[in-house]
Amino acid sequence: MKIVEEFWTMGAYDVVVLFDAPDDETVSAFILKIGSLGNVKGQTMRAFHRQEMEGILAKIK
Repeated sequence: MKIVEEFWTMGAYDVVVLFDAPDDETVSAFILKIGSLGNVKGQTMRAFHRQEMEGILAKIK
């Protein structure tokens, strides 16, 4: 897993970090580990590239 980009944000979240990971389970384990330290709260969001979303939308037509 590697960091692709970091964004410092205003609002509800201070930082948004874009990771490249082999699968959702790897990211979930990482977030759970960081959260267990007690000083960081995280939220994961699955993002889709345009082609992936087009494939998803094609399934509901």
